[in-house]
Amino acid sequence: MKNNGLVAYLLIGIGLYFLLRELRLPILTDFYSWPTLLILIGAAFLIHAFSSRDFKNVFPGILLLGLGIHFHAITHYGFWIDHWGMYTLIIAIAFLARAIKTRKGFIPGIILLVISIFAIFVDNQPGWFNWIHQLMNWIKRFWPIVLIGLGVYLLLKKR
Repeated sequence: MKNNGLVAYLLIGIGLYFLLRELRLPILTDFYSWPTLLILIGAAFLIHAFSSRDFKNVFPGILLLGLGIHFHAITHYGFWIDHWGMYTLIIAIAFLARAIKTRKGFIPGIILLVISIFAIFVDNQPGWFNWIHQLMNWIKRFWPIVLIGLGVYLLLKKR
């Protein structure tokens, strides 16, 4: 039943997205984009996690919701921060939100939160910090390769 609930929430969210696209409501034209799908899928994970008390889905829910909001905000709001530290901040928030419910993952969440705040807000960063900038620029450019690698890893890990 637990997996059926997640699939049901995903289908409802994606169905609502495509229904609203067909209705072409002028107030929602900014939301007819792929970041909206990330937001809906993340929201489905969160709704499922809290309704079924299966809190392992809090992490992917926050991650997808946060990425969707970030990509949407970069496109539509000039004040939004477009920096690689935002990605580590979203991951840190996901770790901390899951840790609140499961008591696991506080340390990685705190470490990523400190790195994010340092990267985004500190002007005079040390020279050794440049390797992180270069790595994140590479990931930004070749993120499909990172997804493919993660998928291959998960396939091989099962066996």
